[in-house]
Amino acid sequence: MRLRVILLALVGAGVGLAAAAGTPPGGDAARGQDLYERRCTGCHSLDSNRVGPKHRGVFGRPVGGADDYSYSGALAGSTLIWTEATLDRWLADPQAFLPGQRMNIRVRDARDRADLIAFLKRESVPKPGSGGGTP
Repeated sequence: MRLRVILLALVGAGVGLAAAAGTPPGGDAARGQDLYERRCTGCHSLDSNRVGPKHRGVFGRPVGGADDYSYSGALAGSTLIWTEATLDRWLADPQAFLPGQRMNIRVRDARDRADLIAFLKRESVPKPGSGGGTP
């Protein structure tokens, strides 16, 4: 019984920390795909550079690292890697995360960010028979 109480307290603390950080644990990739199609495709595509860089393979890629895209100095000079944490901070407030960047769109809702990140993470996994994917 005591072990169960301790485990429940630890799980509760983890959820509390995630909420305090502003990011819900996990995300819904299907909902993220819908959000991406409605909110992001005006400037971005998974497989080609447009106003913004392509997103397939963004997870684990260096910030400013998409092939053949002309990044702002802020992104081109960054040494960061796109992870759940960096993508969350970026989507929440790009200018606060990397001053001088050119994407002035914010995703204020933590659930929307988590869902978009889950979608981007899913789309960063090479598909079988694709020969890899865009690093």
